[in-house]
Amino acid sequence: MVRPMHRPLELCRSWVFIDGADEEALLTTAPACGGDVLVQDLEDFTPPELRDKARALAADAFARWRDAGALAAVRVNPLEAGGMDDLAAAMRGGPDIVALPKVTAAAQIGLLAEAVLRCEREYRIAEGSTLLWPNIEQARGLVATAEIARASPRVRACLLAAEDLAADLGAERGPDSLELAYARQRFLVECVAVGVLAVDCPFTWRNDAAALERDTRWARRLGYKAKSAVAPEHAVTINGVLTPSESEIAQARQIVEAFSAARSQGRSRVEVAGVLVELPAVNNAQRLLERAKALGEIERAR
Repeated sequence: MVRPMHRPLELCRSWVFIDGADEEALLTTAPACGGDVLVQDLEDFTPPELRDKARALAADAFARWRDAGALAAVRVNPLEAGGMDDLAAAMRGGPDIVALPKVTAAAQIGLLAEAVLRCEREYRIAEGSTLLWPNIEQARGLVATAEIARASPRVRACLLAAEDLAADLGAERGPDSLELAYARQRFLVECVAVGVLAVDCPFTWRNDAAALERDTRWARRLGYKAKSAVAPEHAVTINGVLTPSESEIAQARQIVEAFSAARSQGRSRVEVAGVLVELPAVNNAQRLLERAKALGEIERAR
């Protein structure tokens, strides 16, 4: 089985968790929500007594999601707590990504990689094509993020959780998420240092659209290009914030053009809108333009 990627991983902005046994959510709500990556959650969002039902729904859900232009992912339970059974069932549908919760050490990813390879061989899936997505949910995992990310070449993204991490820290949760500010910044640095996509923690206040947008804009300012969600309706806001706007594109073009003109005159920097622009800012502007172009091409192709 060869599964074409509808969207490069680095252009996946919204990663949306879906209740694993909710047939309506899996087959109707999720494909219509606009999420770039849809995740069947067999862990926290599936009670143990509904796991068999959820596993049976996996293949149909993944097919629907791919038809909608999203990547299909599944979050299994910890391998020692039913995750192997989750994996065996879900891999029949050939998910693009397998997420593992509560990762605190590289060895856990090594075991998952071995199990995924066995499933790929059994179900005739192209070997090495299934990506792994460690979920960092505890302080021990946070300080080992780089080591975890390097545990397998299948790891090209990591997730920072919110609720479990806050509980582990003994932090008091609030819509401003100040209690997780350091963790979110450190996690991003760890991921960038080893070249994997950092997926920001979800905003778990469902009915506060303004706060969701503020939280996503703060993540973008830090450098995040991707954010998770536990409410499908949050995908639209996340995608909007993490997509360069027309005004941002125009500003980036102005910076690139002004700097190019200054360089042609032998100058090392140029003033644009009252700001002295040097090469790092130009490189950022060029990256923004490239990202905007790539996202635009994907949206036109959907």
